[in-house]
Formats: sequence, structure tokens, C-alpha cells
Amino acid sequence: MPRQILKEMSTNVNVNADNVKSQMRKGYLEYCILLIISKKPAYVSDIIGELKEARMIVVEGTLYPLLTRLKNNGILSYNWQESASGPPRKYYELTESGQSFLAELETGWEELKEAVEQLKMMNDE
Repeated sequence: MPRQILKEMSTNVNVNADNVKSQMRKGYLEYCILLIISKKPAYVSDIIGELKEARMIVVEGTLYPLLTRLKNNGILSYNWQESASGPPRKYYELTESGQSFLAELETGWEELKEAVEQLKMMNDE
């Protein structure tokens, strides 16, 4: 096979893998955000910082619409708190419905994780 075709095939695989990985991250981003907020009320920069520590890079432009949707769906609420370093900050926290929703997501995550592990073990046999 000519080198150019092999190079294009290799490039396409990388692009497709990056695309799939990106979609996977988007799929569990909401769950990860709720996990962070479930520990204590959180400000947007706190959420972004914890996601970065976990190597999930998210920008504010992605986070704000997601937080707004979760608030509008009754999963999150927020309150304003004074800040020593500037204007008041909006801190998000889980509502009772949000706690139930997170519990459902945790169950779904565990089921998905177990299914993937089972498939990986089947391939190792």
C-alpha cells in the first residue's frame, strides 16, 4: 500500500479516536460536575479547578450552560456569597431532586463500568 494512503488511514484513526474520547468525556461531564457539587456548594472556578485536577479540561463557556440547564431542571440551586476579592459569587449546590438524580447517575455509572470491565475480561480470555 502506498505510504500516503497508510498515513491518511493513520490520521483518520487518530481523529476518530479523539472524537470518540471527546464524546465520552461529554457523556460523563454532568455526572462529574454533580459529584463535585455534592461535596459542598461550589463556585464555577472551584468546579473547573477540580475537573482540571482530574485531567478533565473544561472551559467556562461549556460549564455555564450546563449549570443553567441543571438549575432550570431543579437539579441545582444557587446562592450568592460575598467575596473578599471582588463581586459576590454564585455558589451551586444540589437540591433534593439533584441528590436523587446523582444517585441514579451513580447507579448508571457503576453498571456501565461493570459492563465495560466484563467486556474487557472477555477479550482477555
